[in-house]
Amino acid sequence: MRIIKIIQLAVCALMLCAILSPAIKADDWNKKTIVTFADAVEVPGQVLPAGTYVFKLANSISDRHIVEIWTGDESQLLATILTIPDYRAETPTKTVFEYDERPGDSPMALHAWFFPGDHTGQEFVYPQF
Repeated sequence: MRIIKIIQLAVCALMLCAILSPAIKADDWNKKTIVTFADAVEVPGQVLPAGTYVFKLANSISDRHIVEIWTGDESQLLATILTIPDYRAETPTKTVFEYDERPGDSPMALHAWFFPGDHTGQEFVYPQF
């Protein structure tokens, strides 16, 4: 009889932990986003040719404004960029990339990246010339 009560208590504790623990998704932590650019896009320090890329936040608890840009298959890290927080009044329901126009035949420059469900995004900072 005592074993049945212990088992019931253990099952109740497990159910309580499952209900109270937040849903964990890797993509929510690192904000992994796969994007395909039809044209070349400038990011601080380089120009990405048209193609598929993976954007995600670096695995850092102390600084959540370090963006890593990987090749589409995540086999090569192309850039690690420090960003600053950017805010939107409305929370996006899908990934949003904002661009700055550049003069002449220069590619569009990536200005900000917002992950779905976050009103705080990553603003890319370019050097002033």
